[in-house]
Amino acid sequence: MNVVLRRGFLPNVGNLLAFETTARHGSVSRAAEELSLTQSAVSRQIQQLEEMLGVSLFSRTRQRVVLTDVGRMYAAHVRGTLSDLSDATRQAIALSGTSGVLNLAVLPTFGTRWLIPRMPEFFGRHPDVTVNFGVRLAPFDFLTEPFDAAIHFGQPHWPGAVCDLLLREECVPVCSPAYREQERIAVPADLTRTTLLQQSTRSTGWAEWFAGAKVEMGNPLRGPRFEQFAMVAQAAVAGLGVALIPQFLIAEELESGRLQILFPQSLISSGAYYLVYPDAKAEAPLVRSFSDWITTRVRDS
Repeated sequence: MNVVLRRGFLPNVGNLLAFETTARHGSVSRAAEELSLTQSAVSRQIQQLEEMLGVSLFSRTRQRVVLTDVGRMYAAHVRGTLSDLSDATRQAIALSGTSGVLNLAVLPTFGTRWLIPRMPEFFGRHPDVTVNFGVRLAPFDFLTEPFDAAIHFGQPHWPGAVCDLLLREECVPVCSPAYREQERIAVPADLTRTTLLQQSTRSTGWAEWFAGAKVEMGNPLRGPRFEQFAMVAQAAVAGLGVALIPQFLIAEELESGRLQILFPQSLISSGAYYLVYPDAKAEAPLVRSFSDWITTRVRDS
């Protein structure tokens, strides 16, 4: 019975295309031109859809057609459905000849600075696998989001999911050589008069660092704020101030000399980076392969 009902409420895709195109243009003639059909063919498809639904989707005047209230609601849903179907079709075509696809949610700076540069090694071992990358900054529900796994920073608490520890975060104080010379930075206390570059999701970082360095700091929250560590790093390279950044994320800048570690005192964050995936996919071959690879890669770094 359910299958019959579902089939009964699934309109012809051609009719939906004719309706959506006409709704978007407000014109049957322009819809016919876009779809390479005659005006009568487009009108007939819309009429078939209206007969199936039992409602009028357009009010018609001599020169144009105007969506009814029901038509306006239906057009929004149809437009989204056709877009989703188009995207799914393109993905299916793109995956032709592959052995699987992994949809991965990543933190922006971790993805661009650490993960993506190392992905050729993973693809070398799994040449027929496709990995799609998206960005998520906070935990989400795997049941409602299109991801198989995620890179998460924080605590290993994610309902209904497994958290594999990747690495701890050790933040170091850095700045450009020119800024260090300009501000005559020689001891930790000198940072109290510099511009502190703030990462918005690590708001207590500088306060914790000053406490660990036994330096009294009146307002460790002062200074410009940035949403991502990549932006903080670029600001430090540009000489805008002093930054507190995970050392593994700025390996290239440190090696090239664009940034310098100012003092040996570092800050070990209470959180850590984890690979997270839903319990239901814990034994999925592709998730398992990626987990094995990334945990080994982190350990060997």
